[in-house]
Amino acid sequence: MGELPAQGIGAMTRFAKLIRDQKGATAVEYGLIVALIVLAMMAGLSQFAGTTIQMWNDVAANVAGSNS
Repeated sequence: MGELPAQGIGAMTRFAKLIRDQKGATAVEYGLIVALIVLAMMAGLSQFAGTTIQMWNDVAANVAGSNS
């Protein structure tokens, strides 16, 4: 009753190899670096967008004021 089926042993062996594999760890590290870079870019673009929107609103107000 306490025996694992052959498929279960094979799955456990593959899982153990996956845990010991350093290639997977490197891929995860690169993924985390890319995620941090994307977050930094989004924060910078968000700040830049706010400034740009304000600039174009000022231009629109000046154009509307000069037409009056």
